[in-house]
Amino acid sequence: MSDRPVRTLFSGSRTGIGYKIVFTATVVVFTAAFVLPFLWLVLGAMKPAVELAKVPVTVLPETFNPGNYVEAWELMDLGEYFLNTVLVVAGAWFVQILFDVPAAYALSKLRPVFGDGVLVAMLVTLMLPPSTLLVPMYLTITDVPLLGVNLVNNPAAIWLPAAANAFNIYLLKRFFDQIPTELLDAARMDGAGAVTVLWRVVLPMARPILAVVSILAVVAAWKDFIWPLLVFSDPSLQTLSVALQRFAPDTPINLLLAGLVLAALPMIAVFLLFQRHILAGLTAGSVKG
Repeated sequence: MSDRPVRTLFSGSRTGIGYKIVFTATVVVFTAAFVLPFLWLVLGAMKPAVELAKVPVTVLPETFNPGNYVEAWELMDLGEYFLNTVLVVAGAWFVQILFDVPAAYALSKLRPVFGDGVLVAMLVTLMLPPSTLLVPMYLTITDVPLLGVNLVNNPAAIWLPAAANAFNIYLLKRFFDQIPTELLDAARMDGAGAVTVLWRVVLPMARPILAVVSILAVVAAWKDFIWPLLVFSDPSLQTLSVALQRFAPDTPINLLLAGLVLAALPMIAVFLLFQRHILAGLTAGSVKG
């Protein structure tokens, strides 16, 4: 009796017909699942409001009206909310890099007392539903401990909680763990302190993971809705996601869709511009000692 393995339609080389069929079908299905809703959104924004209510639904607009995007921008004054959102996102990104990088470096290379316990405590917070943290976070920003200030309607109410990002600290720590200790010891023998080693040795090597963390921070801050809704009671300070929800009841559906498309375009551009860095960051842990 032969010991050769039984070959099936999907076994063997990746050039087999079965593999090609399954791979192609999977790519087509997943591409359609992600692309078609956004494509419908883009095309729907160029339809008249009456056409959007028609049954059966039309895929392509009977009358293309790209001017809906300009009208939506002016009607909802989206320029102001774009600036608000950029301010919030830039600050959230900055505080995460400022605090998370040193925290991850300290946990990875400086090995503080109770460092492992601190890391475990941070990772435990990832298991908590975000909604359970809203009340204590809101109470904290309405009366910041030690400072006694109220940060409602202040971008700092977004920035400060963003600094405590356990997932980003974990990603950074895993990358720093892969950096050879001998390299850091050589820098210390040349007289470099802990801050100098971090700035001149570690950070230049950490560009891929810094890019990934930056993109995660920017996307999370850009699309956040519940927290900005709570802390920005002043409509003039609200971010795009909150402003669009506020305009929704009184805005024609086609103009609302146009506003949603305009709000999504910056993040699509960020991905297209930095996709190479994202892919590089996914393999950042492959550095060998």
